[in-house]
Amino acid sequence: MEQEPNAKPKKRFSGNVFFIGLLSFFGGISQDIFVPVLPLYMSSVLGLSRSFIGLTEGLVTSSASVFKIIAGFLSDKFKKRRPIVFIGYACSLIGRFLLAFVPSAGGILALRFLDGAGKGIKDSPKDALIADSTKIGSRGKGFGVVRALDTLGSVAGPLLLFLLFYLFKNSPLQYHYIFVIAAIPLFITLAIVALLVKETPIEKKTEPIEIAAAGLPVRFYIFMAIMTIFALGNSSDAFLILRAQNVGVTLLAIPLVYALFNFIYAAASIPLGSLSDRIGREKVILLGWCSYALAYFGFALAGHSYQIWFLFAFYGIYYATTEGVAKAFVADLVPANRRGRAYGIYNSVIGLAALPAGLTAGFLWDTFSPSTPFFFGAFMATIAAILLIVFIGVSRRRAAHSILLPK
Repeated sequence: MEQEPNAKPKKRFSGNVFFIGLLSFFGGISQDIFVPVLPLYMSSVLGLSRSFIGLTEGLVTSSASVFKIIAGFLSDKFKKRRPIVFIGYACSLIGRFLLAFVPSAGGILALRFLDGAGKGIKDSPKDALIADSTKIGSRGKGFGVVRALDTLGSVAGPLLLFLLFYLFKNSPLQYHYIFVIAAIPLFITLAIVALLVKETPIEKKTEPIEIAAAGLPVRFYIFMAIMTIFALGNSSDAFLILRAQNVGVTLLAIPLVYALFNFIYAAASIPLGSLSDRIGREKVILLGWCSYALAYFGFALAGHSYQIWFLFAFYGIYYATTEGVAKAFVADLVPANRRGRAYGIYNSVIGLAALPAGLTAGFLWDTFSPSTPFFFGAFMATIAAILLIVFIGVSRRRAAHSILLPK
């Protein structure tokens, strides 16, 4: 079991984790204001091709994935998380704010790269900072708090976007105003990092563990392999929005559907994170993957617009059971002084898998039918769930065997 401090963690949990959650809250508002309108701006205002739009989003994913590993290793090396998080948010602020003033394709590409780099720079050190600020017995709840605040931001973002669309509907600079407003919450994140978030001592894990590459346990890499299988079937949520439109949900209603999904996600994150503290992370992740498979089967079979509302709400349960809980599980698996690099690998693998997952989903949609990518996603989630059950069983047997061994 991990060696944890005895006195200070609760104080750090109630304060530091909450302030880190506020970072995610305001970052989520910014993200969900500008992300839904950016493809519309590039295609309808700038006249850029779908291929170019795909290139820019692929560049964001790739740059973020590379910088997640770099930032994670640097945060372990220098034993400082907070300054790296500040730099990441600053890069995203610049990348989003200048979108309103740079109308060229090359400029858009450069700014999207900068935004992706900023996301990559901040993510791994921020996750490590959450893990450093919590005890193992409340870590699931800690990550749940952050995910809940993050997702509340993603509820507020689409609602604000809905309002901004209405306010600026007759303005030729509609998109430009939205980009400037989307950058404002990131100024608040910089102030929170500078004034409220605290660095926490990095403890060393003292128990002997089976180490593989990069000073990380073998069990971490096995879990990552299973996560990769799941991620290859987990295409972008953009396909869910396209499916909603395909089934008959109106363009004006789509932000509201997405807000409902994020509301359910936020409401369930803390209780399900706390549940993982009581019954184990793996079981809650397994519950999430089963929820994902059922939701994707539902999206595949949906034929009426009202069904999409229920499916998006149920899909929020999948996010609540996996996003924060999986990151808490990573913290349980690795030594504290290796968490930065572990989160760098974790976030990068998930990010890099998004590219083939998106390409596969697009191919299946165009070649067969709009239902096919969702059947495929449900199938991959089922395979990953079976492998996770095996992983749980093997881990239990090894733990029982180690207890029976003579000291």
